[in-house]
Amino acid sequence: MNGSGARIGPSHPKVSGDAEGHILPGLFLVTLGLWWSTKSILKYICKQQKRFSFLITPQFLSRAEILEGIAIIVVVLVAMTGQFYWIVNVKPSPHKEMQEDQIRNWQHVIIYVVLAMLGVIKILCFTISSLPVSLITLMLSNSFFVEAFLIHNHPKSLMVVDSYVHQLVKFTALLAGLTAFIEFLLAKNNVVMELLRSSLTMLQGACLAQIGFILYPKDMEHAWDLNDVNNTAILSIYFGVYYASTYVIIGVNYVLVSWFIKWKLSKVYPSEIQFLKNYEQQEDSEDGM
Repeated sequence: MNGSGARIGPSHPKVSGDAEGHILPGLFLVTLGLWWSTKSILKYICKQQKRFSFLITPQFLSRAEILEGIAIIVVVLVAMTGQFYWIVNVKPSPHKEMQEDQIRNWQHVIIYVVLAMLGVIKILCFTISSLPVSLITLMLSNSFFVEAFLIHNHPKSLMVVDSYVHQLVKFTALLAGLTAFIEFLLAKNNVVMELLRSSLTMLQGACLAQIGFILYPKDMEHAWDLNDVNNTAILSIYFGVYYASTYVIIGVNYVLVSWFIKWKLSKVYPSEIQFLKNYEQQEDSEDGM
């Protein structure tokens, strides 16, 4: 990813920020998108074949949603702690650079706060029955829209590559937010929309992690030329490869989840078979009502 096929510059200008601040959130988004795809596939298989519901019950999915909300809050709190630590221990710099750093850091804090609100809403919706579950999708779309808006107004240098990589992240965040909003309005429990949102989330994570490798290289001898316009064409190719890879990952994930459930069903003991039949009869009676 770092300099592979790219035009190398004789020097790599210093860019504000750090690699870890982009790579770690990017990996988190990739993991979150992968988990969302797994969850959507599980729900889809349970809906298509009721006997799978014996293994993946609504109670199990509710607990998984609550644990997901807790995990999001914990990750966000860790990230915010690191962000505030960086703000407090920032090294003195020229007034303009320090002002840009402060704006950039507070933008990151707001993104983290909105993401933490998503975790809180997720927990509340699955613990308080009076709250509609669709609030989660609405909050999710809002978090993506806020992120896209803040990245659009993110302080950037005048270097072409720096501006372009942030445009890619903004574009993917905007698409993910739009997909989540359409899902909230029109397509509740639609596996296609859920997987589309998962793929865009993973794509956004890949683009965000890519920034850490391109703008903050460890090997300065093979650093990208940030002022070469031709490097944006190479990044466009990478963008397409990343997006195609998300669907390959989702396809492999579907095969693995299906295989796991079928293998699990083959291990059902005879004493559990009667329970399974009773469970199916109960589901059928509820559908008839």
